[in-house]
Amino acid sequence: MNKSFTLSAVAFVMSTALYGCMEEASVQSSSPTPQKANQALTAKDAETFLNNVEQELIKLGVEANQAEWIYSNFITEDTEALSARVSQKTTEASVQYAIEAAKFDNVDVSADQKRKLDMLKLGLVMPAPQDPEKSAKLAQLGSQLNGMYGKGTYTNKAGQTLDLGEMTTTMATSRDYDELLEIWEGWRTISPAMKPLYIKQAELGNEGANSLGYKDLGVMWRSKYDMPADDFAKELDRLWGQIKPLYDDLHCYVRTELGKEYGEDKVPQNKPIPAHLLGNMWAQSWGNIYDLVAPEDADPGYDLTEQLEKKNYDEIKMVKGAEKFFTSLGFDPLPETFWSRSLFTKPKDRDVICHASAWNLDSKDDIRIKMCIQKTGEEFAVIHHELGHNFYQRAYKNQSTYYQGSANDGFHEAIGDTIALSVTPKYLKKIGLIDTIPDESKDIGLLLKMALDKVAFIPFGLLVDQWRWKVYSGEITPENYNTAWWELREKYQGVAAPVERDKDAFDPGAKYHIPGGTPYSRYFLAHIQQFEFHKALCEISGNTDPIHRCSIYDSKEAGAALNTVLEMGASKPWQEAYKVLTGTEQMDATAVLDYFSPLQKWLKEKNQGKQCGF
Repeated sequence: MNKSFTLSAVAFVMSTALYGCMEEASVQSSSPTPQKANQALTAKDAETFLNNVEQELIKLGVEANQAEWIYSNFITEDTEALSARVSQKTTEASVQYAIEAAKFDNVDVSADQKRKLDMLKLGLVMPAPQDPEKSAKLAQLGSQLNGMYGKGTYTNKAGQTLDLGEMTTTMATSRDYDELLEIWEGWRTISPAMKPLYIKQAELGNEGANSLGYKDLGVMWRSKYDMPADDFAKELDRLWGQIKPLYDDLHCYVRTELGKEYGEDKVPQNKPIPAHLLGNMWAQSWGNIYDLVAPEDADPGYDLTEQLEKKNYDEIKMVKGAEKFFTSLGFDPLPETFWSRSLFTKPKDRDVICHASAWNLDSKDDIRIKMCIQKTGEEFAVIHHELGHNFYQRAYKNQSTYYQGSANDGFHEAIGDTIALSVTPKYLKKIGLIDTIPDESKDIGLLLKMALDKVAFIPFGLLVDQWRWKVYSGEITPENYNTAWWELREKYQGVAAPVERDKDAFDPGAKYHIPGGTPYSRYFLAHIQQFEFHKALCEISGNTDPIHRCSIYDSKEAGAALNTVLEMGASKPWQEAYKVLTGTEQMDATAVLDYFSPLQKWLKEKNQGKQCGF
């Protein structure tokens, strides 16, 4: 997850957690738009406006990022109150900039000026209404929701108070149906209290979007992708259509195996899979149940978690190992401040938000990660992903503040995941974590493990914003929040709540990105883009292995090509950046199908005679 307050300052400064500090005088007392009585604005006026705002954003960025860093790492009533105050200031400033930028809609400006003006208008995540009281309320709601999630715990039947990390571990490792059900239900006790706050937040966010000329907040979010909002929604549907046959094959196989483990009375073979049995608190990725569904004789001969322990990898050594991947591609090492300022382990003396994230605090070199690292193979890959964000952040640091972000928000996630795709046995052998590379007979097991994480996630990545867009449009009303959530989960994932859910349960709030106010389509896009990027970089590196066996580790050619795209930041429409790497301006999910081709053939064989579908 990327956290940054440059003009991604406008992507995050406008968000609703702890966002930036700006002197009130510069927000309240003056307009950044040149005042011209009875005269039409010109391109020169636009340039003056953009230059003035850019200077304000630069000043805002460091203070904003430092403030949110403190809040995320020290969750208290005081930091929550501070969060609300600075969030209000920056949100009001951002809305003002967006309103002023809209005044140039009919002015003949250059393409560069128009792109910057559009970013000011569309960079807002949760725009505040033009009313100080409502703006303050929106900021407060964002901080409260974030805090409620970050401090969430559940006291189990044995009297133990568990935080999300502890419950996540149980979800990943337990095979006790009833224990899993208790934990699954327990975590969802934190979210009903969020519902009235979320209703009000959606109402105020819509009002803010209306003031900027958008029908609702969902339309505004979908307008950020260098294409009309309706076209973007259709593009996601098209991509999902390409992936769905592979997902259906995977779902059918997994349901069969879970039926063998828990009994078909608990896992009916003609219905959606109960959500608590998939190894993940949100059933968004299924890799943790690999042991239940693994093919016979698919053991690759190593367990990465065990190898990390055997090779004496602690949390810092895991991060150092991931850094070496990037330096092997030709990137400079991380700055010393990264090591002294990042959070690598969960403190014992305070509440923090453990959700893994990569930070860019000064739009230059103060880059960090914030993780409560667990010494597992999965976390080793996550660290590669987070450093992908950091190296991206540093690559575009010389761009204008307006362009210090990814080509679209999916790119940031995709770049991190592209790097993680190179954490292959070939790579692990090169860095000395394993001794031998498994032969191709073990590929089905490795591909299945990957598909349980990657392919299983794709429909979840789509439906989260499908739900929010319908909330913002009014199609889903508050009394139907929970019902509609599970309808979408059954439709796209073939996953169902394991017990009947009260319509006021507000299960969406148990997923970080809902109370956190973070758009989710980026993750869907990233799960398509990463496979295209990986395929392209492997070709550039001269790889001759099957695409799923390729690692670009130590390829300066691939590193140079990657850096070309990273340095572009958001300076060009994402389609142009896409073409630099893939040779085409349109996303194509067939790269995913190519990667998993051997697995899909195997799944179809295993599913013969089975009743698939949900």
